[in-house]
Amino acid sequence: MDCGACSAKVRGAVEGLPGVAGVEVALITERLRLRLDDGVTTPAQVEKAVRSLGFGISPKGAAPERVAGAFILPDGTEPAPVAGAAAAPRKSRWYHGAKGRLLVVTGALLALAWTVELTIGGVVAQGTFTLATLLGVAPIARKAWRMVRAKMPFTIEMLMSIAAIGALFIGAAGEAALVVFLFAVGEMLEGLASNKARDGIRALADLVPKTARLVVGARIREVPAAQLRIGQIVQVRPGDRIPADGVVSEGTSGVDESPVTGESVPALKEPGAEVFAGSINAEAELRVRVSRAAEDNTIARIVRLVEEAESARAPTERFIERFSRWYMPAVVGAALLVALLPPLLAGALWEVWIYRALALLLIGCPCALVISVPASIASALSSGARAGLLLKGGAVIEAAARTTKVAFDKTGTLTEGRPQVTEVIALAGTEAEVLRIAAAVEMGASHPLGRAIVAQAEAEGIDWPEARDAGAIPGKGAFATVEGARWSVGAPSLAGEAGVMDQAALAQVQALEGAGKTVVAVFTGERLLGLIALRDEPRADAAKAVQALAEMGVGAVMLTGDNARTGAAIAAQIGLEHQAGLLPEDKVTAINALTENAQVMMVGDGINDAPALASAHVGIAMGSGTDVALETADGALLRDHVADVVGLLRLSRATMRNIRQNVAIALGLKAVFLVTTVMGFTGLWIAILADTGATVMVTLNALRLLGFRPEGRSGG
Repeated sequence: MDCGACSAKVRGAVEGLPGVAGVEVALITERLRLRLDDGVTTPAQVEKAVRSLGFGISPKGAAPERVAGAFILPDGTEPAPVAGAAAAPRKSRWYHGAKGRLLVVTGALLALAWTVELTIGGVVAQGTFTLATLLGVAPIARKAWRMVRAKMPFTIEMLMSIAAIGALFIGAAGEAALVVFLFAVGEMLEGLASNKARDGIRALADLVPKTARLVVGARIREVPAAQLRIGQIVQVRPGDRIPADGVVSEGTSGVDESPVTGESVPALKEPGAEVFAGSINAEAELRVRVSRAAEDNTIARIVRLVEEAESARAPTERFIERFSRWYMPAVVGAALLVALLPPLLAGALWEVWIYRALALLLIGCPCALVISVPASIASALSSGARAGLLLKGGAVIEAAARTTKVAFDKTGTLTEGRPQVTEVIALAGTEAEVLRIAAAVEMGASHPLGRAIVAQAEAEGIDWPEARDAGAIPGKGAFATVEGARWSVGAPSLAGEAGVMDQAALAQVQALEGAGKTVVAVFTGERLLGLIALRDEPRADAAKAVQALAEMGVGAVMLTGDNARTGAAIAAQIGLEHQAGLLPEDKVTAINALTENAQVMMVGDGINDAPALASAHVGIAMGSGTDVALETADGALLRDHVADVVGLLRLSRATMRNIRQNVAIALGLKAVFLVTTVMGFTGLWIAILADTGATVMVTLNALRLLGFRPEGRSGG
């Protein structure tokens, strides 16, 4: 498929079948998805409907179906599926494809006709131009007839056929032949431009190496990377790409993750560290234990996300699609009026006004308008994915571009998410006892504070007893039965509710919180064992990111479950508003209040903040490719950089500017040439340039987004 009109044709043909619903046709990823009642219509009937339009159709992941009319790239490569192709693209000459043959034949015939015109002239030249037109327009007319049979009469092929044959009847054979040739050139250019947009997504899929060095006992075997299973060990030599998502089991090396996350600085990987498929091992040999199957690795999930995102069409795209449905019939009606009214009412020459009406038909094709939005969206999705900015479709991009307020979670978003224990205060017993009990309760905890407490106990060589009946109090802490007693580790307010927090302990809590630290109490229902203070430092780029947002006219607020004093201390360091002491449901309430007066983007860790992410106009998850981060929010920032929120907004705004430029190009060119054609200043060959030229210009403008850089404004 080369333009938005192609996907509209497929959608129209399939939607007309009984038992078919929810049809989605993605132009750039060339994917058809629908809900089918196979008791009414079989999959074979769906495939037949698509093939009847001249398109090939094959299962996802299979080699592309070779059909008459398949587009062959000028470099001789037949297009492969965007992701997960089972077979490598086949090499072929560009003129072997139907569009290539049409271009060669029409060009040769036109050159022959002009030669005859210059040497012989007269009737022979007219006959040669007529022959060139008929041979060139024949495959176009056949495709137009297929569209008519599929109950879609208003297509560029039909308008092109009418214009070319009509021109022959009024004696404009030379122009008719030129128009057919220019149409063939435009079709080829549209295919080239569309395939360029697909290259960015294909490049993602190609990041994962095709083979892997599997460790089998003392030997190493080279095997297909797609066959790796979870738990197997692979060797990754310096300079090799990592073949699968996994965990380092042996070795220490710097790993370049820029192909996956866009992070330019190599990350140090030691035993226990996670690595992504497609990353490049830079320094020393690593042994990696595979943690995800090939079809579920980070690259595969990013590609899936980009593929699925194309189906989430922007409101602007939906409006343009509705507009184009009546725009084309309206142009046909206007062309009829232009052809009939001046001769009938004013006695004007029929040949002149029929000629102008035929040119108007060519100007009226909405190809450039239809592709103006999806081409920009696809380029933005591909560019964003390369920079670690994932957005789930055009609707999200459009909503993000309107953002006026960003609400940040604190832990793991504005801060590193790796708090460290700074003080252990024993109020009864010893510091080691406080850590011993706290680690027992928090063992297995997913919360960063709990993990930090367990890590500190391990670092000090403390052994802790087994805990039973463990549970969590959302937003407040955790509890478990340890050595026959029920212990709680949580917010000082929780200890206050239990009646074990005295004034001396409260004063210590206030002093620690005033220094920007988070304090947890370790207690039972009868006594307060001690306090543990932790500090989670703000991310290095947090303050600059908030400042950059302000320069863009976007406000920022921090929503945290931490106490007011700790929240205030962190907010002061970063330079933004804050609301503290919020439980998960309180964050939802805060987001709902913000959305009354602003377009709100919520940025959180994608797990604890899921309700707040869902309540905002746009929910963005921080996280290096975690399942939840990629699947629950409207988008994700793979690099865990606060500055990437700024980059995401810049990308969204650049995309909307690009879309507005495209719509202006598409409508502006048509408006200008519509007037000049009706007034007689321009003719058929200019009309076809107004259509295919505008389509190519719009696509090339959209491709500028592939050069977008999050830190700058390129590609806008």
